[in-house]
Amino acid sequence: MLESLKKAVYEANMLLPAHHLVTFTWGNVSGVDREAGLFVIKPSGVPYESLTPDDMVVMDLHGRKVEGKLNPSSDTATHWELYNRFPAIGGIVHTHSRWATIWAQAGREIPPYGTTHADYIYGAVPITRSLTEDEVTRAYELETGKVIAAHFEDHKLNPIAVPCVLVRNHGPFTWGKDAMDAVHNAVVLEEVAMMAWHTEALPVLQPREDMPDYLKEKHYQRKHGPNAYYGQK
Repeated sequence: MLESLKKAVYEANMLLPAHHLVTFTWGNVSGVDREAGLFVIKPSGVPYESLTPDDMVVMDLHGRKVEGKLNPSSDTATHWELYNRFPAIGGIVHTHSRWATIWAQAGREIPPYGTTHADYIYGAVPITRSLTEDEVTRAYELETGKVIAAHFEDHKLNPIAVPCVLVRNHGPFTWGKDAMDAVHNAVVLEEVAMMAWHTEALPVLQPREDMPDYLKEKHYQRKHGPNAYYGQK
């Protein structure tokens, strides 16, 4: 079932370690077949080097497993909630990539400091509110998807123009027209997050006073004046 989509999702998942977006098994990619009403996602906790296309798990858009010998990603409910709420997207990526996760842990959106950011993301990379204790207890992964979707709705953000989000205290999600496009956006987000962090880390240049005239005179004359004493005779 959905063999070509399984292969595509497998290949997209394998790009996460290739682009240094995951440590151990901290990430997942999915892709959806809208006509079939099904999506394919990486299995939970399986090392990337052990994965095969046949390991990919087929789910329906109600969160029920349709095919697969392994358990789907623990983030599956977030994926299917986003597929249901954002009908224009075809693939989703979740990672704990270093630089984007730093911003998520800091509770900050990523400002659009340059054209690299603007080429791919319209405005700031948004950050969600924290999940409540009740949401975490009730259905953590599903509520994560709901919080993301609600943030986009409340702030009138277009998920095509803004193909990424930071979940506060957690990490990034990205999406795209298919699984590969979602990975592409995850790589872009990580690079943008890194550049923005370093942009803010640079010290602000303060106006400096000129060197006093007497010190400038002394240094010039000791090397070039009639009584110079710098260096050897």
